[in-house]
Amino acid sequence: MEFDGSVLYRHAEKTGAEEGLTQWMTLHCLRCSTVLGDSLSVCGECVNSIVCLRVTGDVVVSETMKSGSKGEMVDCIYSSLKCRGCRFAVGSVIHSSPPGLAAVRSMFLLHKTNITCYILKRSAMVNASSLTFEMKHLRASMDQMQQEVEAQMDLLSLCQSRLSNSGVSVSQSF
Repeated sequence: MEFDGSVLYRHAEKTGAEEGLTQWMTLHCLRCSTVLGDSLSVCGECVNSIVCLRVTGDVVVSETMKSGSKGEMVDCIYSSLKCRGCRFAVGSVIHSSPPGLAAVRSMFLLHKTNITCYILKRSAMVNASSLTFEMKHLRASMDQMQQEVEAQMDLLSLCQSRLSNSGVSVSQSF
């Protein structure tokens, strides 16, 4: 397993020892290889899709909304995502869903079966279905951010007290 600070990547086919490389990658249309996104915008995996915060301009969101009637998309209202290059259906955007899928509403879901990934450090193209994109828990990130902000506030308070001890006027704006 690998960790790049926001997403864990694990190759589904284990090749013995797990690699320690960060897998920076681009996401491509399976049919025409148009670049649809990259690993910096990936925030996890859900309903056999890669969840992305943003995609390239080569991903077209259909104006037609559909209603899911089977599988994991039951009771969902969504729009299809298509590749601008070849019009191949590459994913969906959920507009309305049951509570179980609320976390991925309005995010881009790229169907793993329709996506390939170019892994930069390996210079290799692999099927997205052979990779796992696990979400990093937000709580850990928030706790770390809070500690960093508190440390910066302590530093600012120290600077303010040193300046006031030296006779320089400081207005408190933080």
